[in-house]
Order: sequence, then structure tokens, then C-alpha cells
Amino acid sequence: MGRMKREKGKTLISGLMMPVAVLMIALLFFAALSNISSGQDDKALEQLEDVLRKTAVSCYAAEGFYPPTLEYMEEHYGIQIDRQRYTVHYQVFATNIMPDITVLNKTNE
Repeated sequence: MGRMKREKGKTLISGLMMPVAVLMIALLFFAALSNISSGQDDKALEQLEDVLRKTAVSCYAAEGFYPPTLEYMEEHYGIQIDRQRYTVHYQVFATNIMPDITVLNKTNE
């Protein structure tokens, strides 16, 4: 009779182990997906900043001055900025000095 109680106890513990293991695997899976998504967002942000810098340099090479505004790059060089997703700080000091360009995720500001 004492032996049956131990077996029931083992069954209860082993019965709880499976849902706990499944829960842990699910949590790890969702954490990994979140990291992948965050990495893609960072990559897109870096690409936008890189494109803006290269466009500014192309403008300087072709026209002899850096673009005075972001709108100038959009109008003359076809740059498209997702303004709902990104905030772009574009600060010009002089027409012959590379502008300060910073791109930020609106969700991370």
C-alpha cells in the first residue's frame, strides 16, 4: 500500500514535468523570435543611415554641395523615409561640411 502512494507521487511529478518543459520551450522560442525581429529593425535603421550618408556624398560630388535638407534628397535623389517608423536628424553646418545624420527608431526614442 505504501508503494502505491510513491508511484502516484512520481506520476504527479512526471505529469507536471511535461507541461513545464513545453512552457519553457515556448518561452525560449518567443524570446528568439523577438531577438530576430529586433536585429532586423537595427539592420534596417543602419541601412537607412548608410543610404542617407552615401546620397549626401553623391550630391556633393555631383553638385559641389551637401544637400541642404532631407526634403532635397527626397526630391532630387529619390530617397524614401518611413517617417512613421524612423526619426531622422539631419543637421547642416555648411555646404562643404558633411551633415550630421542620425536615424532613430520612433519606438526606441
